[in-house]
Amino acid sequence: MLRRVRTTINLPDGLGEEAKRRAAERGCTFTALLVEGLHLVLSNPSGAQSTDPLPRHGGAGGRLLIEPSDKSAAAEALDADGFR
Repeated sequence: MLRRVRTTINLPDGLGEEAKRRAAERGCTFTALLVEGLHLVLSNPSGAQSTDPLPRHGGAGGRLLIEPSDKSAAAEALDADGFR
């Protein structure tokens, strides 16, 4: 039996609209495009990426200075960049 998880994500300005346009061009749904992208990222066993898809802020070398599992710190960082 196929089980689906419903979740909310915060995307940088314009990224959601761009993804929706790309999905429409390809004749698929926004969700299908996200699922395909996640499969591509998760199927790379080395974890190496050709480009860094996420902006990095806050520290030397542009590294993120919050613990990703700390939801309140993540929300503060997003709010500081104008998200929400």
